[in-house]
Amino acid sequence: MIQGNTLRDAMISASNCLTKAKQSVDELNIFPVPDGDTGTNMSMTLAAAARELTRLTDPTVSAVADTASAALLRGARGNSGVILSLLFRGFSRGLKGKEAADGADLADALTLGVEAAYKAVMKPTEGTILTVAREAAEKGRTQAQEDASVLAVWDVICDEAEESLKRTPELLPVLKKAGVVDAGGQGLCVILRAMQDVFAGGAIVEGGEAASAAAPVKSVSAAGSFETDIKFTYCTEFIVGREKGNDRDPLLLRAFLETIGDCVVVVDDEEIVKVHVHTNEPGRALQEGQLYGQFETVKVENMRIQHENAAWVPEEAEGPVSLPRVEPEKEYGFVSVAAGDGLKALFTDLGCDNVVSGGQTMNPSTDDILNAIEATPAKTVFVLPNNKNIILAAEQAVPLADRKVHVLQTRTIPQGITAMLNYDADADAEKNLLEMMKAADNVATAQITFAARNSDFGGKEIKEGEILALENGKVVFTDTDIHHAAVKLVKNIVGTRRMTGKEVNFVTIIYGAEMTEADAEQVRNSLQAKYTDIDITMIAGGQPVYYYIISVE
Repeated sequence: MIQGNTLRDAMISASNCLTKAKQSVDELNIFPVPDGDTGTNMSMTLAAAARELTRLTDPTVSAVADTASAALLRGARGNSGVILSLLFRGFSRGLKGKEAADGADLADALTLGVEAAYKAVMKPTEGTILTVAREAAEKGRTQAQEDASVLAVWDVICDEAEESLKRTPELLPVLKKAGVVDAGGQGLCVILRAMQDVFAGGAIVEGGEAASAAAPVKSVSAAGSFETDIKFTYCTEFIVGREKGNDRDPLLLRAFLETIGDCVVVVDDEEIVKVHVHTNEPGRALQEGQLYGQFETVKVENMRIQHENAAWVPEEAEGPVSLPRVEPEKEYGFVSVAAGDGLKALFTDLGCDNVVSGGQTMNPSTDDILNAIEATPAKTVFVLPNNKNIILAAEQAVPLADRKVHVLQTRTIPQGITAMLNYDADADAEKNLLEMMKAADNVATAQITFAARNSDFGGKEIKEGEILALENGKVVFTDTDIHHAAVKLVKNIVGTRRMTGKEVNFVTIIYGAEMTEADAEQVRNSLQAKYTDIDITMIAGGQPVYYYIISVE
């Protein structure tokens, strides 16, 4: 059996090990486009849990699992980070209420996580982290029937994960052609083996970069948000485990808390109730919360002291800005994800209440998106991720939010822009969801960027630094000239659409931080000379990574 302290230390050590290994995991990525790499996203996600776990003293395994699950869910970045958070969410459910755990408990918990991860992914692909986790969990459960000790079961889980990882190229031809194993699976193997080392009595691997793995926040604690005018002194947070037969409605708890404080958030997750409130009477808040079940975690912080201790982070710090939560004042609001001052301004002009900084190479966390949602003064909030690697993280924010949230499956910036342009203030949420996505799906996106690594992708040998032309996220060809690549790609897209009977009326050229207005003007003039019947416009997006993002519709 392992106690809570051991599980806590194992996860902290795993986080530190993954942070040290993240570059080698990143290098396994076969897609040549610069992106929010797998190792980086997984390490930043797990680091969010490690920071919370360091605060626990003599916890139960249940408390460790709950704390890690909540932090991972909010800190998840990119698809790999979200899948990792879901795998460990199984620990929260499988170890619920347990003081200690044996190997069978851990194998069952991992199995619950695998089931949650498979359900969350619309089209699960075998030969990925999902396969590695599933096959490892299956072997672990089989071993537990013979020997349920933690060391025996977890060692089998580690061994099978590593063997499964070796088989991933046989399941995914693109991996085999590139001569690599799955990056997400590799990251998971690092985590599992690091945990086994601690289970066996080894010391925690030192942190190194782990403490700074997540992007720093250019903001403060809740106290700093309100300068010195703090009406309610104590930031009070707790998690209550629901007990069988306790059918008390958490909405009543929210109503009570609003009478003694503000910034109230009550999230009912079937088995637990998560609570956040600013109040001058934390004792009354806790007393009322106890009516809903047993406390699993409790945290009370004096915001006046936090403010006096200089909670502000220097302005030059990089990272997302923490926004204060606001009460809904209107029916509908919008949150978009975008990088570049021009694009942020554009989405604001189109009606977005908040724009989360992020995109390719810098995937925002679930918590970043949740923060923007709750800073939007609307009862229903539409979220536009505008990147396929951000959609899952956005969807994880839905059950955590204190208001209704709809995530539109926008995979590119042009899709997000078109979706916003097709919002109808007189229509209801369901009608807008349908029409906005219908319009977005009709947009073809051309992107011009560079190859971040050598690759043999899609039958094309690609060299680091070459210009990549992408159509709807897929590499179409490579080039050595940015202008030539942009013009050629748009011509290809327009020609294909017209051959299939689709109209093309508009082309929008969004030029990035490394391009000038004169550069974009050259592209526009080249296209306008060819297509006199198409309205071609330019926007200074200021985005990183992509020299041009071009919409064709």
